[in-house]
Amino acid sequence: MQEAARDVQNVQAVQRVNDLNFFSELPTGKMELQGKKVMVLGLARTGSETARFLVRKGAEVLVSDCRSEAELKRETEALSGLPVRFLLGGEEAAWLEGVELLVASPGVPAGNPLLRGARQRGIGVISEIELACRFLTAPLVAITGTNGKSTTSTLVGEMLEASGLKVFVGGNIGAPLIGFVGDQWNWGVVEVSSFQLEWVEQFRPGIAVLLNLTEDHLDRYPDFASYCEAKERIFHAQTGADVAVLNRDDPLVWPIRKRIRSRPVSFGWAEVPEGVYATSSEIIWRGKNREESFSLARVKIQGVHNVENLMAAIAAAKSAHVSAEVIQRVMEEFPGLEHRLEFVREKDGIRFYNDSKGTNVGAVVKSLASFSAPVVLIAGGIDKGGDYRILEDEVKRKVKKLVLFGMAKEKIRTALGHLSDTAVVESLEAAVQEAYRTARPGEVVLLSPACSSFDMFQNYAERGKVFKTLVQGL
Repeated sequence: MQEAARDVQNVQAVQRVNDLNFFSELPTGKMELQGKKVMVLGLARTGSETARFLVRKGAEVLVSDCRSEAELKRETEALSGLPVRFLLGGEEAAWLEGVELLVASPGVPAGNPLLRGARQRGIGVISEIELACRFLTAPLVAITGTNGKSTTSTLVGEMLEASGLKVFVGGNIGAPLIGFVGDQWNWGVVEVSSFQLEWVEQFRPGIAVLLNLTEDHLDRYPDFASYCEAKERIFHAQTGADVAVLNRDDPLVWPIRKRIRSRPVSFGWAEVPEGVYATSSEIIWRGKNREESFSLARVKIQGVHNVENLMAAIAAAKSAHVSAEVIQRVMEEFPGLEHRLEFVREKDGIRFYNDSKGTNVGAVVKSLASFSAPVVLIAGGIDKGGDYRILEDEVKRKVKKLVLFGMAKEKIRTALGHLSDTAVVESLEAAVQEAYRTARPGEVVLLSPACSSFDMFQNYAERGKVFKTLVQGL
């Protein structure tokens, strides 16, 4: 009987999707690629997937990367056997001869000589998500913001999938968006970064979510305003039939409602007549004629930032007509993401947390706010141009000791070292040892770097795994 009832709910869920206005109105761009000479700029995972797609569509594909053939041996071998021409180890203007379209990978900055040359020649420049949206027929929930994107995207995907729908979750999390073209989906949930949004024009999510805006990637953008402008492009192609989920507590996010055409749905901490808000024990969603409440009592993920992520996920899920029962079940079952305020172990009364995904100052502010106990904070890596002084108040209140490593260690010490006992070390291993030596029972050791990982690690995930191994070995 329960399975039969669940089947009925699944059919009803699919019907609700079909009834949504933006589902039937989505453009199916059908960009003509057959015989077109297309350059893919940047041969990482996104570039490789894009090249494969273009070959399937009959394009003449060039792949360019400033790295050498030796450095890209694995990537080029993965595309062996395909009619792809590689232009590697440079950025020569002559390579643009005859190119009709350039697809820029997210890691390629706007100042790249080939990007500048393409624009000067009048060659169309688009991102991979812009290319994908021309061929996807499913409605999209697109989620961006400085922090919380991955958690919120995963939550929304699980809520939709638990409704009995066929859903993919991709983009900046998981597989590139282009890889989902060609299958039939009820919904797609796509995490999008500012880099991916730089070259969008027709990318139109039925539901677009902007979680927050704090300083990040200032090593790529000329100023914070430029970074914010890139994020705001998530709403660029939306119409009045679409939904914009906005954080009304963020002074940079909430005013955007006045500049967009889509219908704003807000989330925040204060009670509102319509929208989503939170108390200490529950989250309340208020629609035009009714409200639903969601208990936090059995929710596994903790912290102020995770309540905000849950509010945003509920706002998006209710905009897609997910039932309260499904939302509550997913909230309670969701274990959280690896490397985001992840509990590692307790040893000698000291709790260790892995927040390696905290790669900017704003993320560390949220993480520190989640603890009441004294914190030994391990931070450092490659500086991204943010202002570490934003952490001053939380360091004063929460941080017993700073343990700094990586290329940015001296810059962080200059900004914050006078506020707490501070140690500078040469490796993550030495940082873990110093933190363990310093911490006392009842205190917390937190890896929340506020920096990129590329000075010592392949990515934040490798850094987090190394940290967990070191902690387990204490």
